[in-house]
Amino acid sequence: MFDDETILVTGGAGSIGSQLVKKLLDYPVRSVRVFDNDEYGLFRLNRQLKDERLRLLLGNIIDRERVKLALRGVDNVYHLAAVKNIEISEFNCPQCVRTNVDGTINLIECALESKPKRFLFCSSDKSVDYALLYGATKFLGERIALWAHRVQDDTMFSVARFPNVRETRGNVFEVFEGQRKRGEPLSLTHPEMRRYVMGVDEAVDFILTATEAMKGGEIFVPADVREYKISDIAKGFSGQVKIIGTRAYEKMAERLMTPEEEKRAVRKGSMWVIRSA
Repeated sequence: MFDDETILVTGGAGSIGSQLVKKLLDYPVRSVRVFDNDEYGLFRLNRQLKDERLRLLLGNIIDRERVKLALRGVDNVYHLAAVKNIEISEFNCPQCVRTNVDGTINLIECALESKPKRFLFCSSDKSVDYALLYGATKFLGERIALWAHRVQDDTMFSVARFPNVRETRGNVFEVFEGQRKRGEPLSLTHPEMRRYVMGVDEAVDFILTATEAMKGGEIFVPADVREYKISDIAKGFSGQVKIIGTRAYEKMAERLMTPEEEKRAVRKGSMWVIRSA
């Protein structure tokens, strides 16, 4: 699938992106371009992997000319770059929209010109019946990617939608670990709150499996992902918790698909494949 191909990973210095880059280098690729605005993250990735096929591109997806240059001669695109922290995105709405929506438009419109073989937009279960700005931007990103597939015949555009990933930075696992080390009670918003969670290796395998199955215009959703009570996750860190109350717009549980999408979803191995309406 990746034989002698050039691959672009936006957000490739992040938690999921860096593991995806590492896995892609196991294939006989020509090069993997890592596009990120985190200079130190790119430095660390380069030191860890030490692979001559790695290309480190410092830039922001808001910068259209930089995006256009990054896409030149690319065969496959994985778009993971995003502002994703819930609290930061809510307090920095314009910046979140510029990156997650305008940046995605930049990338997709430039891809329509450069015509890679595949373009996979990595989304979140927060996009389903979204209540937060981050979820709304991911919903729009999905729609833009699916639109791009409909308006041309050269590139397969699809969506990979996954839940919370255990090893990502700034999530509840990191918060709980920090509170445990400081001897503080764990901050729990509600004892009955639930979230779907998968590991970073599972997330990368899901992305690559979706790539193999792509025909264009689909949304891929992991089929066997487990739902956890946040209170049960907390028990793995400490016996002390402090109920702080739910935050504005915070859901008690997430969904991986809407009821309408469930009607169109077809099981394919470890994934649900939602075909275009």
